[in-house]
Amino acid sequence: MEYRNLGKWGLKLSEIALGSWVTDLSGTDAERVALETVNTAFDLGVNFFDCADAYSGGAAERFLGKALKEHRRSEYAVSSKVFFPMGRGANEWGLSRKHIVEQLDRSLKNLGLDYIDLYFCHRFDPTTPIEETMQVLSDLVAAGKILYYGVSEWSPVQLTEALHTVKELHLRPLSVVQPQYNMADRYIEDEILGICERNGVGVTPFSPLAQGLLTGKYRKGQPLPEGSRATWQADKQINRLLTDDNLGKVEALLGVADGLGVPLSVLALAWILRQRQVSSVITGASKPSQLRSNAAASGFRIPDDALAEIEKILDYHPFVRRVG
Repeated sequence: MEYRNLGKWGLKLSEIALGSWVTDLSGTDAERVALETVNTAFDLGVNFFDCADAYSGGAAERFLGKALKEHRRSEYAVSSKVFFPMGRGANEWGLSRKHIVEQLDRSLKNLGLDYIDLYFCHRFDPTTPIEETMQVLSDLVAAGKILYYGVSEWSPVQLTEALHTVKELHLRPLSVVQPQYNMADRYIEDEILGICERNGVGVTPFSPLAQGLLTGKYRKGQPLPEGSRATWQADKQINRLLTDDNLGKVEALLGVADGLGVPLSVLALAWILRQRQVSSVITGASKPSQLRSNAAASGFRIPDDALAEIEKILDYHPFVRRVG
């Protein structure tokens, strides 16, 4: 496993991270497999574990906290997020000082930790002044409850406003963003990556395999694999990605991966890691073997000719509007 700094900051993260979005697994065989997957992560050199307060109503944080108890605190970095409703009260959602303080305390209790390494604003809150949100996050860094903070799915304008507010008010720095990024969704290349590079902000993308599209398990003209995400996912995110165009690209990408002697998933993860501003890629894994496969992407360099071929296949056109 190779490691990268969080943007310009000192924290070192494994190039491959393990995300946690689980239901209550208590007392099941699935819990045993999940615990084995976390322990495998340590064996592979993974040191970054991502979670959120809203994942399974806190069950994901409680599971992760239990899984990490057997390991030294200095061995790993944990992230969590705040924004989504955690109750029916008017103040039980968003990015107000009240909600952030209360939810951070709940996350710390769930995880069984004294501090969280990285803390993200899951979404933008238009009902709360951005200076209120940035101020409380800075205060929590000063209090030692979080070490680094950032945002997840924020627009370039929202991110820029946050960075400006931090500088204007002389706050602790915004250090990281966690956007969606993969071969099928490259919007951050238009503006966000440039903003992050100019400000020394690290990027820790999620959904790097596009809900499983980029694993190669979904093939053009073939039935959905039994038990795959496309057969049970409630919001049908993966199903919306299974277009003829996307599946055609997958077929072509499989040819590139085969030529390089790696699975498509490894190619897709290494393709993200080609971006120098990416600090770590958050992957999902329901069993150790999946994590081992993902970890193989760390340190794998895609040759220039293969990168050129991938660009032709993806045929991405950044949004550009000429002014004047």
